[in-house]
Amino acid sequence: MGGRPRAAAAALAALATLAALATLAAVIGSALATRPGPRPRSVHPPHAAAAPAAATPRLPTSARDFLVPGTQPGALAAPIAAPDGCANCHANYRGLMTRPVDAAAETHTAWSGSMMAHAARDPVFLAALDIANADAPGSGSYCLRCHAPAGWLAGRAEPPDGSALAGADLDGVSCGVCHRLVDPAGRPGHPARDAEVRAAITLPVRTVGSGALVVDPLDYRRGPRDLEADWRPGFNPHFDAAGNLVSPFHREAALCGSCHDIDNPLLAWDPAADAYLPVPPGATPPSDRRFPLERTYSEWRLSDFNRPSGVADPDLGGARARVATCQDCHMRAVDGASAGYFGEVRPRSDMALHDLTGANTWVPRMLPLDPELGAPLRDDPARAAALVSGTLRARWMLRHAAHLTVARAGGRLSVTVVNRAGHKLPTGYSEGRRMWLQVEAFDRAGRRVFVSGAYDDASATLAHDPALKVYEVLHGLTPAWADRLGLAPGPTFHFAVNNVIVSDNRIPPRGYAFDAFEAAGAAPYADGRADRARYADGQHWDTTVYDLPPSAATGRVRLLYQTASAEYIAFLRDANPNPAPNRGQTLYDLWERTGRSAPEVMAERRFGGPEGPAYLPVAVRGTRR
Repeated sequence: MGGRPRAAAAALAALATLAALATLAAVIGSALATRPGPRPRSVHPPHAAAAPAAATPRLPTSARDFLVPGTQPGALAAPIAAPDGCANCHANYRGLMTRPVDAAAETHTAWSGSMMAHAARDPVFLAALDIANADAPGSGSYCLRCHAPAGWLAGRAEPPDGSALAGADLDGVSCGVCHRLVDPAGRPGHPARDAEVRAAITLPVRTVGSGALVVDPLDYRRGPRDLEADWRPGFNPHFDAAGNLVSPFHREAALCGSCHDIDNPLLAWDPAADAYLPVPPGATPPSDRRFPLERTYSEWRLSDFNRPSGVADPDLGGARARVATCQDCHMRAVDGASAGYFGEVRPRSDMALHDLTGANTWVPRMLPLDPELGAPLRDDPARAAALVSGTLRARWMLRHAAHLTVARAGGRLSVTVVNRAGHKLPTGYSEGRRMWLQVEAFDRAGRRVFVSGAYDDASATLAHDPALKVYEVLHGLTPAWADRLGLAPGPTFHFAVNNVIVSDNRIPPRGYAFDAFEAAGAAPYADGRADRARYADGQHWDTTVYDLPPSAATGRVRLLYQTASAEYIAFLRDANPNPAPNRGQTLYDLWERTGRSAPEVMAERRFGGPEGPAYLPVAVRGTRR
């Protein structure tokens, strides 16, 4: 893939299949003062602080609070096509290729192993949805707009717990959704029909993000390539569609930004109160700023990646020597073909891998085990194999997202993490995710004399030590707002009502500039305030210095990533508003059965002497500034 030797591609495919069968065998066998107080510890908020669900909503809401511009429910004249139909031509065709390619080079196969395909059946998402709906009734429909867009567009996001979703709705961000998206901005060179679609929208989209999707009401399928030019004049494999359109929008990061820059529509910045607060019904918001939940697209938009020349990185780009857009890295160019059509293929060396991979290597393990939604994945070896392959690709992505250097001068060890990604590291959903440094040093006899960032696999807990360095963002509640809600101030996992960024020390991307990031709601934070001193303009790395004991002779440094902390998973269980058994308990049980979201090694470096004696590291986790 992307320049890898053919033997490696074949081996990866075989490994994915074998691992999938092993997974199936295992299956069968078995959270007015605006400052939040002192800087929080670099470990996640203790789940014991999770309050039981309130008898009444913490924040009363109405459907109008969650109204987002773009295509509205019931506006489609033609329903979104189920992705199973796409598999007829977009899977099981690599045997037609004249050279060996990985199974993931097949578009449907790669997509079906991605978290995009499972955004609506993710047990973590579903457990968080219950708490969000309890804290702010109806907020779940806002989330489902991106997690289950086909169901949302069909009007099945009510009730907002997702219980009305059915069939292909659960296939998350599916083929039919993405390939019917219309550029809201109307730039030159886009299909003429796009203007007709935009003109019919009663709530035009003015900014990118928060699920503001414009979807063609008819089944005109869009993509970046001209099918007739690729195949032959008059070629139309989508005989059940209204037509095929060449869409430059599908190469643009703004398409991804539709769901990867998210505001909380309930909370507007109030300059008088110096805080994000709810707008009373019928009142004019004091500003257009809303609380920033996620800013991955803005992080990219303000980085050096968002330039015509992009950034040189053939690893992340596959066959592309330089990467610029989200698609360049998350749909990197590989040897493959887009489809097989009645025995024909059109091989290309720059096929966009429909991988859509991020950093999640844990949730795919849970999906087939889910007692309610897992059966289709558990019973289909091809889908199980796709999940395993997707996990391997996510692990590959993690191992190419950062560069780690180690330098020792006497008793001081300097560890530098360089961000290679086009956004913060880590990025996206704030709750539970973290990246940290593990440092271990040994004397000449092999005895460990120093450790920072130790993680206990058995209890899934991170040891807090004075030198610990964790990269994460913590959202929370200001004291005055917490008092109104009946919750404790400071960091919390109450995603739907949090109104302050308590801290954010995640490493910015290349091209970072504080003023631009602050204006976009993406600045570093400390003690509830934007922190200009945390990173200098242009800095896309972070250095931590450790004081080692004189006896330290050799050692190892690891950069680790975890999808979800034990504190977060326990919160999702303990704060669930529904009687047991509920989705919080289901998640917790699945977490225990699947390695408890074990940390992934992103990078590793050794220091001192030869490789030194063999040893077993203590499970490790984060540190912070």
